[in-house]
Amino acid sequence: MFKRILIANRGEIAVRIIRACREMGIRTVAVYSQPDETCLHVQLADEAVCIGKAPASESYLKIANIISAAEVTDVDAIHPGFGFLSENAHFAEICEECGITFIGPSPENIRTMGDKAMAREMMKKAGVPVTPGSEGVVKSPEEALAIAKKLGYPVLIKAVAGGGGKGMRIARNDVSLAQGFMTASSEAERAFGNPDVYVEKLVERARHIEVQMLADNHGHVYQLGERDCSIQRRHQKLMEETPSPALTPDRRKKLLKAAVRAGQACKLRNVATLEFLWNEEAQEFYFMEMNTRIQVEHPITEEVTGFDLVQAQIRAAAGEVFRYAERDFEPRGHAIEVRVNAENPYKNFTPSPGPIQAVHFPGGPGIRVDSHVYSGYEIPPYYDSMIAKIIARGRNRDEALTRMARALAEFKIAGPATTVPVAQALLADARFLRGEYTTAFLEHFMNDVFWVS
Repeated sequence: MFKRILIANRGEIAVRIIRACREMGIRTVAVYSQPDETCLHVQLADEAVCIGKAPASESYLKIANIISAAEVTDVDAIHPGFGFLSENAHFAEICEECGITFIGPSPENIRTMGDKAMAREMMKKAGVPVTPGSEGVVKSPEEALAIAKKLGYPVLIKAVAGGGGKGMRIARNDVSLAQGFMTASSEAERAFGNPDVYVEKLVERARHIEVQMLADNHGHVYQLGERDCSIQRRHQKLMEETPSPALTPDRRKKLLKAAVRAGQACKLRNVATLEFLWNEEAQEFYFMEMNTRIQVEHPITEEVTGFDLVQAQIRAAAGEVFRYAERDFEPRGHAIEVRVNAENPYKNFTPSPGPIQAVHFPGGPGIRVDSHVYSGYEIPPYYDSMIAKIIARGRNRDEALTRMARALAEFKIAGPATTVPVAQALLADARFLRGEYTTAFLEHFMNDVFWVS
């Protein structure tokens, strides 16, 4: 087992990894940018190294600085968390070349699955349904137009690299297709250094359902159930739950079997998440992409399975052979996660950085809070706005929802505006409580309900 791990990340996920390492008796090294000197992960780690200035490009994305910190502190491995360099195949390769274990999927996994067009082709060969769309990269607006006419509008133009809604545009006619193609391509080049895009049919009444995958380095691939991530705004998730209220046992079984086939087909290593669209009208699911890293919403899977995914990542990277049975991951109860972002929902979700004068996190039965902030902490304006995740677990969905409503009422913060009021309004909506929502639900909810409530 590793003796010392460097965490190439910041904030909440860095704190989460430090906690896993401490339970395993592994020392930790935190890296931080200049404005993150007072961040909680820096205080909790055994050692900390400053790696640069505020912009991520000069610190958390600066491979040379991170490798230098790893060599100076003599670490055995690097955990990339999520975001930043977590899905950078080049970074994973450099770690290996320097004799440092990269805690995550192999560079080959990352590179193949990071190219969404290539990933689609691999899934089709494995017999996993994919959303109808182009065969590989689309090179021009004229080619996109021909594909859109074949598929029928609306269509989605998507970057082959990256994620988070960048390089993605909806087209409902020829004019918006031509405009969207150029915009998505240039946005993708700015964000990911790759302008390539592809086109797929837009499924408007869909659920966004993902499957948590786990694999060792010896060919054993497992699924740990699905999560419903359909409550999202501009492709950014706000709330997730497991199990999905949309799936019957038969549909769930079919989905999870397909996920295992997909993981075996790409020779998955470590953890990843397979993302699917569930088409309610066609009663069919389609593969979208694979995220080759730990997910923000991994805690709800941990809560219903009792399985520590971050520790599993570390054990897999250390070469442990996994010998699990399907029953080892059977979910018990229901779990829901609300992301708390420092954004003002009454002002079109404008970021709300600055000092936290005071904060009180909820507790009690079935409540977990993952966060890196505290009273007196100042939220920097340079990074993702998420400041906490509130997780509620119950024996069933109703109990989990009730506990989440209680937890949100207990959450108090003085200083920044947060997205908690949106989550509270959702938990008072009859349609959401019945589990009747799709990926389009939140946008309509914000326009029709939240603004006038």
